[in-house]
Amino acid sequence: MTYEETVQYLYDSTPVFEHVGASAYKEGLQNTLAMDEHFGHPHRQYKTIHIAGTNGKGSCSHTLAAILQAKGLKVGLYTSPHLVDFRERIRINGEMISKEEVVKFVETERPFFEPLHPSFFELTTALAFKYFAEQKVDIAVIEVGLGGRLDCTNIITPILSVITNISLDHTQFLGNTLAKIAGEKAGIIKRDIPVVIGEATLETKPIFLRKAEEMNAPVCFAEEEQEVISSKPTANGGRDYQTRSFGTLHGELGGLYQEKNTNTILCVLKYLNINSIEDISEGFDKVSELTGLMGRWQQLKSHPQVICDTGHNVGGWQYLAPQIKAQRCRTLRIVFGMVDDKDIDTVMSLLPKEAVYYWTQSSSKRSISVEKVAEKAKRHELKGKSYPSVIEAYGNALDESGQDDFIFVGGSSYIVADLLASI
Repeated sequence: MTYEETVQYLYDSTPVFEHVGASAYKEGLQNTLAMDEHFGHPHRQYKTIHIAGTNGKGSCSHTLAAILQAKGLKVGLYTSPHLVDFRERIRINGEMISKEEVVKFVETERPFFEPLHPSFFELTTALAFKYFAEQKVDIAVIEVGLGGRLDCTNIITPILSVITNISLDHTQFLGNTLAKIAGEKAGIIKRDIPVVIGEATLETKPIFLRKAEEMNAPVCFAEEEQEVISSKPTANGGRDYQTRSFGTLHGELGGLYQEKNTNTILCVLKYLNINSIEDISEGFDKVSELTGLMGRWQQLKSHPQVICDTGHNVGGWQYLAPQIKAQRCRTLRIVFGMVDDKDIDTVMSLLPKEAVYYWTQSSSKRSISVEKVAEKAKRHELKGKSYPSVIEAYGNALDESGQDDFIFVGGSSYIVADLLASI
């Protein structure tokens, strides 16, 4: 099979959450444990850091990987979903796994895994863990796929666990309260292994404390450490941070929400005993170059300014909406769509009323139809036109923009993915 045929085989023969949603979710670790046994427990051959959370885990995972790379380590990075190429999920020092490795894994291991009927994510996780061992990485940063307790990444014993934050998302799997969701994500806390909690609430903090005590795991609440004193946006689209222990840092990622992520990362670095300002500065300043990160307040054009961001739930839009509203521009234009398991009404209540909207839908089967998005928008007194694809919506926004306009593209990771794949 060619690489393209192999990836299509994976999509066609294994349930893919990004494509079909709930029907792809498999509760339990039976398949993961069977594959782990088959491949000889590869994740035991290198150190790992495990990162869970509702929002921010992608930014934190990539930034930590960048800092570890700057330190001179050979770093594996496993994240999801991908935006343009499946291989984005599995990287070593920023380099995607080769097409040949993906093809070889599927062709060689099909007789073993096909009878198991694994999910797409279960199979991808097995591939990543095996690849990192074969390539002899020093350490791997492993991002949880969904939840924590029953996520197939949760077979690892990391040197550190990180939970960025908790908000209401994937409630059909994880529970409909913050406490229930926190309980699922707290499932990554391992016996005697330190855990850093990025953000906690009155509802979630007791859950984390109870689990940490049960597992005898040292726990740090990053908000109580307050490593970040202040931050401000920079002219090049990043953010500058004044910190308590690390001086002034320049972050390439410019999202308002990165202040919380940065505070979490700096607490993690203290636990890892990483204190080289040179390495830390390089990781923050060059995270996209070092790891291939895309879609986090990413600037695509400057005149007009075009920004895309993968923020896709209420927790993310609580930061995105005020940052978008604060842009100094002639006309604010927003290309917007969402998927069917998100709280679109609450997100729309946060959107700026004065913007011109370009309603659309991604190519994912989980997308809310553009007709339904436009219908909901009317109820929220948001004005715009409908377009059947992201690239058509974006093209029209560009055509109607002047040099001093601001265009934002987002609402779903898949909206951003369609845009990046098209341009």
